[in-house]
Amino acid sequence: MQLQSSVCIVGNGAIGKTAALAFAQAGLNVTLLCAAPDNVNRVDPATWDVRVYALNRVARELLSSIKVWGAMEASRIAPVDAMSVFGDDKGQSGGLSFDAYGARVEALAWIVEDRNLNTALDTALKFTPNIRIVNGRATALAVAGDKAQLSLNTGEVLDASLIIGADGGQSWVRGQCDIGIDYRSYHHRALVANFECEQPHHGVAHQWFTSTDGIIALLPLPGQRVSLVWSAPEPLADTLMQESQAQIAQRLSALPGHRLGQLHPLQPEVLKAFPLSLIRPHAIVVPRVALIGDAAHVVHPLAGQGMNLGFADVAVLRDIVAGRESSRDCGDERVLSRYARARKEDILLMQIATDGLERLFGTNFEPVRIVRNLGLNLVNKLPVLKRTLISQALGKTY
Repeated sequence: MQLQSSVCIVGNGAIGKTAALAFAQAGLNVTLLCAAPDNVNRVDPATWDVRVYALNRVARELLSSIKVWGAMEASRIAPVDAMSVFGDDKGQSGGLSFDAYGARVEALAWIVEDRNLNTALDTALKFTPNIRIVNGRATALAVAGDKAQLSLNTGEVLDASLIIGADGGQSWVRGQCDIGIDYRSYHHRALVANFECEQPHHGVAHQWFTSTDGIIALLPLPGQRVSLVWSAPEPLADTLMQESQAQIAQRLSALPGHRLGQLHPLQPEVLKAFPLSLIRPHAIVVPRVALIGDAAHVVHPLAGQGMNLGFADVAVLRDIVAGRESSRDCGDERVLSRYARARKEDILLMQIATDGLERLFGTNFEPVRIVRNLGLNLVNKLPVLKRTLISQALGKTY
């Protein structure tokens, strides 16, 4: 069977689903190719998902525009009203703080569970016309003239003017297009878990940069709950995975500036780990193909900006395709080159910032340790520089 559409999206993660909705609501016929039926667990009122995202203004506006933000369980979304960053100075002199009031915004970010987001996306997909969901695995990608073609293991063939690779850091689409990558393993794993805290967090996200234990973040969840994201060196990650969450809570309580009181693991106790790396593809477009999300860039999660970069990809690509000249189809070379140019600076700045910070705080060399903690203080005392950093994180220029 041969199926035709204007856009074919490969990948059924949150970024791929969002792209399908965005392009369909822009009036294009969309095929969403899923490697397997979606098995995302639905929101469970009795538990909290350990995988969460700190979504910025750009992500929220995109999800609102496709009627998904308002469909999520609002009671399970926590705004980040402020952020406190700590260095590894034993005297606690290295620090940096941001707040929504100073940035003149409603919130710095919103903490959203993966399940909450995907449940709303799946519901929207069911009721959006112009979207065909196909289950199968692509086995070949070919481009000829004004169309691209995907062959599936089911025997089906998908024709489209534009193929969008939204299939993650190990992107099959990217590999089929012979797009080279620069790869660097951080030799860290991100450990995630949820805790109840004795003292209220007041909507403050806390982050600690340490030279020996990695980067630790406690993100606010609704109520007196926090989500832990600990980027730990692999030997420490192995140790932490063998410890109880009560033992991990004791480690966290010893962090300088910790003001949340005693932490208690949420029941049931869940601790997951994800390997961390930097992936820079040499291109994000080739004829008839565009990459978005982790297929286009993988960055360190220390700034919580990986998903936000992906949502920005979707918003920019949708707007460029929707605003193209009537004489050009959505996979036209000039249209895709506009997307590549529009995303180049944003992606590069985030890659440089996250990789640079990881390198800076990954050394225990004493002169470097002193300078970086002094640097945190200096940034904290320079309002213009702080506003620039906030602007980049929010996806907004002041």
